[in-house]
Amino acid sequence: MEEELSALELNRTWTLVDCPPKVKSIGCKWVYKIKRLPDGSIQRYKARLVAKGFTQTEGVDFLETFSPVVKPATIRVVLALASIRQWPVQQLDVNNAFLHGDLSEIVYMALPPSFSSNQPNQCCRLLKSLYGLRQSSRMWYAKLSTLLISCGYQQTDFDYNLFIKIENKEISLLLVYVDDILITRNSPSEMATIKKILDDHFKIKDLETLKYFLGIKVAHSSKCISLSQHKYCLDLLSDCGLLGAKPAKSPMDSSTKLSQDDSPLLQDPFIYRDLVGRLLYLITTRPDITYATQQLSQFMATPTQAHYQAALRVLRYLKNSPSRGLFFPRNSTLQESPSFHGRQRNKQLSLVLPLKLSIAPLPTPLVSFCGS
Repeated sequence: MEEELSALELNRTWTLVDCPPKVKSIGCKWVYKIKRLPDGSIQRYKARLVAKGFTQTEGVDFLETFSPVVKPATIRVVLALASIRQWPVQQLDVNNAFLHGDLSEIVYMALPPSFSSNQPNQCCRLLKSLYGLRQSSRMWYAKLSTLLISCGYQQTDFDYNLFIKIENKEISLLLVYVDDILITRNSPSEMATIKKILDDHFKIKDLETLKYFLGIKVAHSSKCISLSQHKYCLDLLSDCGLLGAKPAKSPMDSSTKLSQDDSPLLQDPFIYRDLVGRLLYLITTRPDITYATQQLSQFMATPTQAHYQAALRVLRYLKNSPSRGLFFPRNSTLQESPSFHGRQRNKQLSLVLPLKLSIAPLPTPLVSFCGS
């Protein structure tokens, strides 16, 4: 908590002012989280001061929102390209990313818990964005994208969180997921340059070679790059109490056709919605459950017992092979298209990848990492 307050003070996030009359300042609170490594061990304890953005009023203290989240398909394409071209893939983490955004609206916040002022009736006039504000992610993205564009990067039309820089025969790809950044490039010098620029402006943690990203384990070898959500899959099975369940051979029973039938409704539909939402995220590395999950997602409004049992069958199928994931072989072929459907703006990279992607067991190190 002391480190967080020091960072806020150093960044000049707010200034203390007398609360204006008839203005209700938004509240704030401390949020605590345990950051873990891929094997489940504790990496560090984290405390963050978060504004209660749910009390903000649109048009008064925020106007627009946007969250810089790269598409899963874009991540897979970039990693496939890096695998084929033998490019290194490195990961950066921005320290207190949202605190770098400059607010354009006037926002007043109550004093943080355990934080006092010598004068009564004072509050914080926010100068920089703070975690929890509706516009925080938009302000951070605006500052980051402006910096990258000034460095010669261009946003792609198909994903605004993919930045590409092409100079002569050197190609650099940069992916943004909130405050996590992935970089791959055929030139080590440019990678070092952009790292220094980002560190000078925002202060970053250089995590070097990509190993764990958004709950996805990334393994590199001379033959491939493989992706797996093994731990995520096991956590899902554990939360649903199915670690000891009998595995299923397929995600759905071929004789079952889901519909809005007359079977009893679930007493708590949130359980079903939460389960389907977690399955939707698992599709990132398990396209074999895509069809089943798409069918289940059609009944989120009024799920029944039959729908819930069908969802549990998907989990029993995952129990059969929780270590499976995507396999990007390094000997695949690559074709580069000079245009993107004839509507390419500026100078962008368009990729057509006949990659022979498949669902396959991951290399031995990843399988043995998770045990069964």
